[in-house]
Amino acid sequence: MLRTSVATGAGAVGLATVSAVALRGNRSGSAGTPAHLRGAAPLPFTQIHSFDLTASADGHSKVLRAAHHAIAAIDGGDIAAWLALGEGALPSRTDRPRYLKKMPSFAGDVLDPVQSHGDLMLHITGASADAVRQAAEQALRALPHQQVRWRADGTRPENRTEDGRGLSRNPFHFTEGHGNPAAAADITERATVRTGQGEPSWAVGGSYQVIRIIRLATDFWDRDSVHEQERIIGRRRNGRWLDGTPSTDRAVFATDPHGKTTPLDSHVRRAAPNPRTSPSMVRRSYNYNRGPDDQGLIFSCFQSDLEKGFEAVQRRLQGEAMAKYTLTTGGGYFFVPPPGDDWLHALAES
Repeated sequence: MLRTSVATGAGAVGLATVSAVALRGNRSGSAGTPAHLRGAAPLPFTQIHSFDLTASADGHSKVLRAAHHAIAAIDGGDIAAWLALGEGALPSRTDRPRYLKKMPSFAGDVLDPVQSHGDLMLHITGASADAVRQAAEQALRALPHQQVRWRADGTRPENRTEDGRGLSRNPFHFTEGHGNPAAAADITERATVRTGQGEPSWAVGGSYQVIRIIRLATDFWDRDSVHEQERIIGRRRNGRWLDGTPSTDRAVFATDPHGKTTPLDSHVRRAAPNPRTSPSMVRRSYNYNRGPDDQGLIFSCFQSDLEKGFEAVQRRLQGEAMAKYTLTTGGGYFFVPPPGDDWLHALAES
């Protein structure tokens, strides 16, 4: 997707105006659960906008404040919205989150530069496509001089909550979300930076977010039998384990050491060889469809530690049977600041 500008005559909505709107807007989520972790199941529609900031390093704080107020003005009710910082949002700072960097290319990736990385990301989710579109337009008007690097639109088909977990159907016809924790406290534990992790004090309460634009070879995939697809994934389409264990319980791979029931190169077995020790991240992904030749998954996950979360899983997935059906073309590493605006003040004062 080519870069586009959001300069649409929206300069009439300046920083002061947006700030005033934010103060009187619905900010029900700002003091409680962060927007990116709100609800067992994410809202079913999303727009993601990643920006190249055009302001100087000294001017970044003003842009971040404008973006923060714009997000605060739309967050709440049928919208859950947040901003996330890329490496370039905090140039030359020594107090940026320790793992915040450009997302590297992993084995098999073909990252398109115009669909990857970014200095600032706005992630807007909502109960309807129209609600998301209107909220995104309002937020973008607050950043009239900033450059949109890439954008992604997604949906969560069959979006629902079962046994405390948010589930949806991915383009390969399988149910997503069974690997997430069911309890809100466990979600927070996996996704939220805590004191004592070696992170700057302003980042405590925030989350590392990884976005991966993964093109799926759905036509190629659909040529395989359902039985073969299930062995590649390592679960039934409805989430049940191949050994018959219910989706809400843990499979015991130790009783299948040679992978006769659940292949050793299946997706779930590579991702979590010991299912009693779940990956240290929370997945909240969406499907995308840009046409018959470009559809797939907007993989999104949150964690407190990027190395122990996404990167550890990604290393284990090398050589999985599903690799020939997927191609990662974009995305990036970002950091979602903690709720409220104390982080803005901390960055401005340091």
